Amino acid sequence: MIELKVRKFGDSLGVVLPEDVINRLQAKDGEPLFLLEASDDSYRLSPHDPTFEAKMAKAEDIIGRYRNTLHELAK
Repeated sequence: MIELKVRKFGDSLGVVLPEDVINRLQAKDGEPLFLLEASDDSYRLSPHDPTFEAKMAKAEDIIGRYRNTLHELAK
């Protein structure tokens, strides 16, 4: 367990993550992190966008339906 302290940053509140946590998340300055709420009311911090998979499925559906059109546009 890692204890974090809430600190004031300007008009906002935030936490500073220790270097080992940043390394484990493979996060870099300016990259987004996602705070996910679990079904047991706990939270999980992740570098992965939870909506990415749904967006890719939608994109694959569009590519499949308009394959010929996209092929012509790519010429």
